Amino acid sequence: MTGWRVGEISALALAVALFGADAVAQESLPDIDIGAPIAAATPAAAAARAEDAQKAKVRVEAASETVFSGQQVNAVPFARPGEALEIVPGLSVTQHSGEGKANQYFLRGFQLDHGTDFSLTLDGMPINMRTHGHGQGYADANFLIPELLSSVVGRKGPYYADKGDFSSAGSVDMQYIDKLDHGFFRATGGSFAYGRLLGAKSFEVNGGNLLTAIESSIYNGPWTRPDEMRKINSVLRWSRGTQEDGVSITAMAYANRWFSTDQIPSRAVYGGIMPLWGNVDSTDGGDASRFSLSARWSQTEGAHSSRVEAYAIRSTLDLYNNFTYFLSHPDLGDQFRQFDRRTVLGVNAQHAYKYELAGLPIESRIGLESRYDNIRLGLQDSWRRQPYDTITNSHVAEGSVGLWTDTTVRFTPWLRATGGVRFDYFAASVGSLQDPLSAPKDENGAPIWTGPWNSGSKSATMGSPKVGVVIGPFEQTELFLNFGEGLHSTDVRGTVTRLSPADGSSVATIPLLVKQRGAEIGVRTTRLLEGLESSVALWWLNNDSENQFEGDSGSTSFGRPSRRYGIEIINHYTPASWLRMEGSVSLSHARFRGVDQQQALAWIDLLSPDAIGYGTYVGNAPGNYIPDSPNIVAMGQIEVGEATGPFAALRYRYLGERPLTEDGAFKSPATGTLNLRAGYRFDNGWSIQADAFNVTNSRSDMITYGYGSLIPSDPLYGLCKAGVAPSNVCSVGVMGRHFKPMEPPAVRVSITGPLPF
Repeated sequence: MTGWRVGEISALALAVALFGADAVAQESLPDIDIGAPIAAATPAAAAARAEDAQKAKVRVEAASETVFSGQQVNAVPFARPGEALEIVPGLSVTQHSGEGKANQYFLRGFQLDHGTDFSLTLDGMPINMRTHGHGQGYADANFLIPELLSSVVGRKGPYYADKGDFSSAGSVDMQYIDKLDHGFFRATGGSFAYGRLLGAKSFEVNGGNLLTAIESSIYNGPWTRPDEMRKINSVLRWSRGTQEDGVSITAMAYANRWFSTDQIPSRAVYGGIMPLWGNVDSTDGGDASRFSLSARWSQTEGAHSSRVEAYAIRSTLDLYNNFTYFLSHPDLGDQFRQFDRRTVLGVNAQHAYKYELAGLPIESRIGLESRYDNIRLGLQDSWRRQPYDTITNSHVAEGSVGLWTDTTVRFTPWLRATGGVRFDYFAASVGSLQDPLSAPKDENGAPIWTGPWNSGSKSATMGSPKVGVVIGPFEQTELFLNFGEGLHSTDVRGTVTRLSPADGSSVATIPLLVKQRGAEIGVRTTRLLEGLESSVALWWLNNDSENQFEGDSGSTSFGRPSRRYGIEIINHYTPASWLRMEGSVSLSHARFRGVDQQQALAWIDLLSPDAIGYGTYVGNAPGNYIPDSPNIVAMGQIEVGEATGPFAALRYRYLGERPLTEDGAFKSPATGTLNLRAGYRFDNGWSIQADAFNVTNSRSDMITYGYGSLIPSDPLYGLCKAGVAPSNVCSVGVMGRHFKPMEPPAVRVSITGPLPF
């Protein structure tokens, strides 16, 4: 970890100085109440606090595990719904392609793209999408309404028997509240044509509570081509009883459409060819929808507790992106359309029971997770949102069943151990519907028709043992030891694809399931200072393969095994009822293992006498850096306020420098952003607040990539179009940094009040 720089150490010092982050350990450290002394910011948060105080006891099994209430999530400013998840220490959330596309997530040395190895759930429903049109594990959190959150549980590592696919790096499980004590509305307006309206209220219906909420928002952003984001979102939930002993039925509906300013080449901006807020293709963007119906039944009686969740989800997505501009199609441009239409059905069930054996207290759990996805998805070349050929067009049926169990034995008041195992079975079939008449053409004008060779079925089974030991508390301190194996599924199309849809060449298939192994040792304590809760965790995670199916190209990318390790420091400090401080630092080291033979051959080819003069070999040398893997994520925040009167919050987020290519030739700049909030709560339920974003006017990048592209102003563009430059050079383009800039300073003002009915 010798590569950390002065700025990164400064960020670490800031976060540690601010103390703070986790809010989970108490004197009786094994059990923790969700909640905090800071006053609720909305009636919804107040309801969440009341629910939490009544019901939520969460047993922490690892030092890095954290639990937060909805009021804690909403106590600090964030610009978009997905950023609410950044309350989980070590997690950084950003976006690169408009306000309707899934966020990109950074955690524990992973650039998790849109959700790979990072599991998100809401009320038991998975947010990650398997075999997705844009990318495996695509997790679109734009439908979240943060004000309705009751609890957020963040866990990291493959140590939990009840967590399966996509969860080896980490998972976030969210719950909405069941009831509002008082209805409220919120109106927000701000910079760059931002607007949002939210209303929520509970009614007594048929012996239960009917929660209703509706949200509408718009946003243009600072871009030369406005985003024109238009979103509508709603929640309807009927419930009776509590989360532990009751029932609920929930319906959700969400729709969004937008234009997007994607990442742009730095050479064009700093060469004066393109403005900082400009774009290459003004028609990029998309539309998305999500509709769901879910139900929950739970019962707690004596030493036994049961819970069953069932859900049905219908989602659609159309994306239009152009990341390489004019590299593959010099005349029409490289815009492509990705589409995904799916229905998801699933059931989760678990039963827990407590008993004694040989005088030892024991708790055992057994559970089932089943899921079925029926999917129609594909990839097309397009020009100004008009598709003109079809690269892939598939029907996929994919199902899985996971059986898990774990048992916790408390050997002494200071020693408990948990052992568990999980078995996952996946089965899927792929039917390629590509039509030779609409297939792309090769250089001779013949269709690249690969459909018949890219269909088939695949199944796989994998077992994953889990073990954890907790020693303590001694002097208000606990030691945690964890080890586990996990998995992530791959895009099932990659398991049956034998011919590349891009050029018809032969490609190797990839496995359906990939094994991952991880371990963690950590300490959690409340002894250092009154009001201070701290934890430190050392962790390690091995990935057997990072092979993946590239939704942007319709082909399989080669991936080697990888190893990541690091340290995470989390603090939470509450010196007074009106003051709370949090801070966390996560340091990571991520590298591939072995030699990338394919990359080495491509690099040697670019060093040939006819190619070397173009310089495209820079950034294409083989290496062990994992592109876009962060080595540091830090956060610090301060919250001030009581139930009424003035309140304020400050939040600083730091994302460290990242390698953008395997050889480390291109690197991203570090990114630091500071957001502020100030407001006033009146006794009658009204409040006003102002949120300020990027108040230091950071000129860093929101997201950064390193790859090759072509734009008409590049000298190489003309040489390639004329057939002068070598084909291997033209297939790479001009290597360089591509980025989306951090949005400039912005202010949003919100007024919240009680509903008059």
